[in-house]
Amino acid sequence: MVMILDQWTKLLVLGHFEYGESLTMVREFFSLTYVRNTGAAFGFLASANPAFRVPFFLAVPIVAMVILGFLYRDLPKDARWRSLALGLVTGGAIGNLIDRVRLGFVVDFLDFHYKNVYYFPAFNVADAAICVGVGILLLSTMDKNASNTARA
Repeated sequence: MVMILDQWTKLLVLGHFEYGESLTMVREFFSLTYVRNTGAAFGFLASANPAFRVPFFLAVPIVAMVILGFLYRDLPKDARWRSLALGLVTGGAIGNLIDRVRLGFVVDFLDFHYKNVYYFPAFNVADAAICVGVGILLLSTMDKNASNTARA
């Protein structure tokens, strides 16, 4: 579901925005802005040599999905939150991988800022799903560790 929502929103942006075009949604706080990200989160490695960057950003999500598959396989049946988290991370990774394979970059468009002073790097639905999924995994791990510590 994450991958479908991610790709649908990106298709809307590609179909309705020119590169760099921005539409203010909430003045001085939130805009839809079409950005191309050739790097990772927050543009990490965007300026790296394409001979390294392109294969790296194609391989990393594939390796991550294999690892996530093993993690999912070993989950207990009652681990609903961790299952949801792994689904969010996997869906987000697939959504961004599709962009990299199809376009050579990731479409970002959610642009949060405070007036013209503070800007958060633009991101997309896949990025948000990955961050929320990782957050849930961290919280569920801390909760699990706290439970194990209390029993000891």
